[in-house]
Amino acid sequence: MRATQTAGPVYTAAWVTWPGRVRRCAAGGPGVRGAGGCERAPARLAPCALHWPLGAGAAPGPPALCPPRGARPLYSAPLPGPRQAACHGVGTARRAEPRRQTPAAAAAAPTAAPRRSRCHRAPKATMKKEVCSVAFFKAVLAEFLATLIFVFFGLGSALKWPSALPTILQISIAFGLAIGTLAQALGPVSGGHINPAITLALLIGNQISLLRAIFYVAAQLVGAIAGAGILYWLAPGNARGNLAVNALSNNTTPGKAMVVELILTFQLALCIFSSTDSRRTSPVGSPALSIGLSVTLGHLVGIYFTGCSMNPARSFGPAVVMNRFSPSHWVFWVGPIMGAVLAAILYFYLLFPSSLSFHDRVAVVKGTYEPEEDWEDHREERKKTIELTAH
Repeated sequence: MRATQTAGPVYTAAWVTWPGRVRRCAAGGPGVRGAGGCERAPARLAPCALHWPLGAGAAPGPPALCPPRGARPLYSAPLPGPRQAACHGVGTARRAEPRRQTPAAAAAAPTAAPRRSRCHRAPKATMKKEVCSVAFFKAVLAEFLATLIFVFFGLGSALKWPSALPTILQISIAFGLAIGTLAQALGPVSGGHINPAITLALLIGNQISLLRAIFYVAAQLVGAIAGAGILYWLAPGNARGNLAVNALSNNTTPGKAMVVELILTFQLALCIFSSTDSRRTSPVGSPALSIGLSVTLGHLVGIYFTGCSMNPARSFGPAVVMNRFSPSHWVFWVGPIMGAVLAAILYFYLLFPSSLSFHDRVAVVKGTYEPEEDWEDHREERKKTIELTAH
């Protein structure tokens, strides 16, 4: 059945199903149309994309069928074009014809904001595109520099100068000030992880890609070794000591030390996730200050047990430079990573879960995810470029 040219709007029926047998006519038994009866029809029609002009039958519907009781055909407004018709599930064989407008009406019609539909996909992003971008290498470089500076200042505050031995408060404040300063300075470039445990936790929380996490962790470990090496070279031998290598103290067993590191890193990770969450509408103050205070808090307690690591890179750097890997060195990896991962699971999956679909989550890990707002911005920029080129 083809659409006929009539005056008035054309309505489209989409995905209509006629269950069971057709209704019998009021006169009893099937009859022909025009004699008060109805034609017999198959018990079920395929999903249709047919167009019926208004007024072709007794009601705005199929002109030769009377639907049974309870069956309600679905009608929509005239579809603007074949592409939009395909998006609404209409068959490709018979799509709605685009409505013709006069130039004056087209100019007066308001332009709606472009919406991303199934027919308008964003440009396909690839993992290679992320790695080869300049922003990616800037972020990796920022993680390297931030960890180098953090380890240098943190370990430097713990040097045992003969004139004045460091205090617990001095070391705690120095570590907190260092992390807060670097988060404020380099956080906009890379996110300011400066900690392999935080990076892995953000990967588990579906916040960064796997490839970015690998590059970040490598940059952090190399930066920690570089920072410890520079400090070792600058510090005199009588003040260098063991370069503040983490070690268990006060009869702390490896199991208890791991629990201590887990708790310390857990509170740090929760503070980072909460203070940097862009979804929050309540005032968060300064994230850098909050993170710095969290690091200071951890050192005020953890130094008495393990020297306070909360960061595998901080423990790995001086251990490599001094070549002092104790049998309990694993504590400073397992404890912080477990604490940060548990915080990520609690925050990103239980307390404040994300609305991303499974497909989008996989795309985030692969590094191919492109948020809709970014795609819209890209589309607007491309449209402006085309307009400028045309003129």
